[in-house]
Amino acid sequence: MVAFEPEPSRFPGSTSADVGDLGVRNTVSGVVGGVVQAGVVHGGVHLHTAQPTSAWVVPRQLPSAPALFVGRAVELDALDHALAAVAPNGRGTAVQAPTARGPSLAEFPVGDVATGVSTIGGAGGMGKTWLVLAWAHRHLDRFPDGQLFVDLHGFSPAREPMDPAVAVRGFLDALGVEPGRIPADPDAQVARYRSLVADRRMLIVLDNAATAEQVIPLLPGSSTCTVLVTGRTRLASLIDRHGARHLTLDILTRDEARALLTARLGTGRVAAEPDAVDELIALCGSYPLALSITARHAVTSPAVPLPEIAGELRESGLEVLDHDTDPAASLPAVLSWSLRRLTDEQRTVFALLGIAPGLDTTPPAAAALTGLAPARARMALSALVEASLVDRRPHGRYAMHDLIRDYATTTAHDLPHGARQAALARVMDFHLHTAATADHLLNTYHPFLPPAAPAPGVHPLPLSDTTTAAAWLEAEHATLLATQQAAAVLGRHHVVWHLAWALNNFHMRRGHLRDSLAAWRAALDAAVHLPDPATRSRAHRHLGRACARLGLHEESHEHLARALDLAVRHHDTVEQAHTHGVLAFFWGRQGDDRRALAHARHALGLYRAIGRPLWEADALNSVGWYCARLDELDTARDHCHAALSLHRRFHDADGEASTMDTFGLIAHRAGDHRQAIHHYHQALTRYRAFRNTYFLAYTLDNVGHPHAALGEHDQARTAWQEALEFYREQGRDIEARRLRQQLHDLDTLISPPESA
Repeated sequence: MVAFEPEPSRFPGSTSADVGDLGVRNTVSGVVGGVVQAGVVHGGVHLHTAQPTSAWVVPRQLPSAPALFVGRAVELDALDHALAAVAPNGRGTAVQAPTARGPSLAEFPVGDVATGVSTIGGAGGMGKTWLVLAWAHRHLDRFPDGQLFVDLHGFSPAREPMDPAVAVRGFLDALGVEPGRIPADPDAQVARYRSLVADRRMLIVLDNAATAEQVIPLLPGSSTCTVLVTGRTRLASLIDRHGARHLTLDILTRDEARALLTARLGTGRVAAEPDAVDELIALCGSYPLALSITARHAVTSPAVPLPEIAGELRESGLEVLDHDTDPAASLPAVLSWSLRRLTDEQRTVFALLGIAPGLDTTPPAAAALTGLAPARARMALSALVEASLVDRRPHGRYAMHDLIRDYATTTAHDLPHGARQAALARVMDFHLHTAATADHLLNTYHPFLPPAAPAPGVHPLPLSDTTTAAAWLEAEHATLLATQQAAAVLGRHHVVWHLAWALNNFHMRRGHLRDSLAAWRAALDAAVHLPDPATRSRAHRHLGRACARLGLHEESHEHLARALDLAVRHHDTVEQAHTHGVLAFFWGRQGDDRRALAHARHALGLYRAIGRPLWEADALNSVGWYCARLDELDTARDHCHAALSLHRRFHDADGEASTMDTFGLIAHRAGDHRQAIHHYHQALTRYRAFRNTYFLAYTLDNVGHPHAALGEHDQARTAWQEALEFYREQGRDIEARRLRQQLHDLDTLISPPESA
């Protein structure tokens, strides 16, 4: 109520309204809007302000909480942390809400001054909306002034993204603003919306946003509101300009995936078929929507065993996760919505990444694959990361989830066949030629067999030294194996063979015995289609050695005999010498040191005849080794001294290490165990420096024997345990069994069993 009372005089500085010549004024007290002059007033006038047309409306727009939500504890905690970091008055202190606008609020935990905006990004079907709704319903008491929710339709099957003006108008309606009082100007509507939510404790959920432009007009001006934005893109300007906290939603953990299937299928069914459940989780890659679709198949077909459902998924893949009439229940359809906002070039890059060999890629490889300039290829990758279709990993690598990759592969079928073939040829040549460069850097004195020129526009990496070469081979090993397999399918036989050659020494140094076996089996198949007969004899030789290392002695001997026959028929003296060297290794593995020595001496004579001193050094060391095994120690020592001199002249560190290992054997057989340990440690130092773990394991195995002979049992055990670990990692089962027996015998020697 506003009271007006006539007063007899004016007072300087007072606020008054003149009332004619009567010398009286009407003073105004209280809180009013406009003031109406009433003229001469006799007595008191009582004016009542108009009642508001509507009281403050507390909107409750949140959809219901997801009924079968499981897991996501880490992500829920992250959202809790984001909420706790924002003080409701925006100044880092808790406040008590005015009673005029509703129920009093509980004190809010004091936190760092921060924005109240959090963005939740991730690929379609990751469960972003479910996460937000689950979190929101657990914290409704924190938002007593209400909750606003809008689906912005950024990625929807049949609708264009919602205009933010439409969303603002919907919020004004939800906040109780009468249609006649809503401004016509869109900017004025935004201002009215922000005025209404200012200083209020509200939750605003902006779901399925496509762009930051959709979101920015819907952001309140007050940090007392918490805003959660979901979308498939990262909405960079929200993070950059508005300080939004970003949470990327990824696949479920294995335990969370099992919990989801248990919630859908029931504990009994999951417990009854645990192996099938594990396979379903693996086939779905713990992708939430894929698991939900698979669970729906199982629930609606209770008579079908889970192994059968897993078999269908294994055989048909994305087809099983599709749905003809309900796009929201189809993983391919959900993923397809992410492509709509990409450019044609970005969609092409996405498709080509689906057919590229390997599980991940790098910008240089992507440039070769797509034929784009490096800068454009990197920009395309960044756009796919922004769209949550590609993940950026450490060390500059980019990867896709398996199911997203499968979908990308299906989209690649829309590209012309020639374009797909050309892209694969480019990326294969990129990997092949870079691998050949790396191998040549690591093995300067071994023969360099350059592959055919790469496809036009392909620029292999210019590796500069042995460190970068080794690091590149390590990082790209899986991709190089996948490239060889893809080349075999496409009939690019020279790529298959040359990749086996380029990887051969790397496989030996790292002890990748089974990979070497597979690579050379593929290379032998490819060699049949190549014109140079030396490719066949080399493939047989390397395959024979790979088999010998894994104890496949019969197959090994067949390949080595075939390699020697081809080399003799084609008068290839170098290949004959190499094959005799491997035959020495083969017979040594059989325990026939005398026959091994004969082949080693044959190889030595051929190398001397053709004047190849570095290979002669290898053969000298081999003769020294088998002579030492046969206790011909003086002969062994002479050959090893000659070998060491040549290795040092050519700065061959691997050869020098191998020769020091043989000196260790000679000293051990001579009974000079301390000198043997000295030689072995010289070899170990060199093998460790070059990460030659294959021969490192051998030398660790060897050095244990003189330690044991000197009664240094702890040192012997330490060396043998490390060697055993390498043998296990490298799949060297024969050596591992022998070494376990050595360790058992050592323990028995130290602590013999008590007699009965």
